[in-house]
Amino acid sequence: MTSTLTEAPVAQGPKPLTEGKQSIGVLIALWAFVVIPFVALIAAVPLAWGGALTWVDVAIGAFFYVVSGLGITVGFHRYLTHGSFKARRGLRVALAVAGCMAIQGEPTQWVADHRRHHTFSDQEGDPHSPWRFGTSFWALTKGLWYAHMGWLFHREMSNRERFAPDLLADKDIRRVDTLFPLIVALSILAPAAAGGLITMSWSGALWAFFWAGLVRVSLLHHVTWSINSVCHVYGERPFAVRNGDKASNFWPLAIISFGESWHNLHHSDPTCARHGVLKGQVDISARTIWVFEKLGWASDIRWPKAERVAAKLIR
Repeated sequence: MTSTLTEAPVAQGPKPLTEGKQSIGVLIALWAFVVIPFVALIAAVPLAWGGALTWVDVAIGAFFYVVSGLGITVGFHRYLTHGSFKARRGLRVALAVAGCMAIQGEPTQWVADHRRHHTFSDQEGDPHSPWRFGTSFWALTKGLWYAHMGWLFHREMSNRERFAPDLLADKDIRRVDTLFPLIVALSILAPAAAGGLITMSWSGALWAFFWAGLVRVSLLHHVTWSINSVCHVYGERPFAVRNGDKASNFWPLAIISFGESWHNLHHSDPTCARHGVLKGQVDISARTIWVFEKLGWASDIRWPKAERVAAKLIR
């Protein structure tokens, strides 16, 4: 008589935090699309002072800044990362494409990094906490630089299967991930095309490429990254968050970040569609979501409730 032995199932632990270091190709792309626009941003100050900035460049730059900026704040952040509302398919794809135009990475990887940040905010495991090196002056100075942009060049990729399995299962978002290089090219070259067509000149195209392409991308980069660095060190903390979480409100960035710098409330209530919930706190991203709701493109908005806001206030 024989018997068949079956192996006991092996318990599956949680998936690892990271998928390994980023490839050489990603590092080269980072240097190209972070450092070169930053050099342009530095050069922009004397050039603007010298009269090289025209109203055509301002108009084109402002348009692409708003589209790509709201793509990050409304699309990548409040919608894809936190599910603050539901969107029709057309809006979902449009927001993902607009977010890619900010040139901050593919939507799935961006979401995985940000969800990991919320899971371990300012603790071990947070990919970009400014407090990672300590609390002394020099440790915090080093930490601010690391949280702002240094982590991008030294990171291990957050595990998308652990932090963004819903996006990996979404065929539309996977397609946008695949098309990311093409969207990056569009984000850089479309302003130049617009400038050339409006002015009917090659010089108009080149200046629009500089101002609405390179300078706009770098400015939006540093505004977004300031939420990771500045808004975890400086500002007010009127709402209760988890122990160790240093997320704060920093009002000077409210307008140009489209309301993202009301960061303390966001960490207190991450799925809330409005971050600026107190009197006088302008939140352009929330107003944009409100418009989408009125147009019938978005539904099930997680608007703040007065009693929930009151309960989270530190008295």
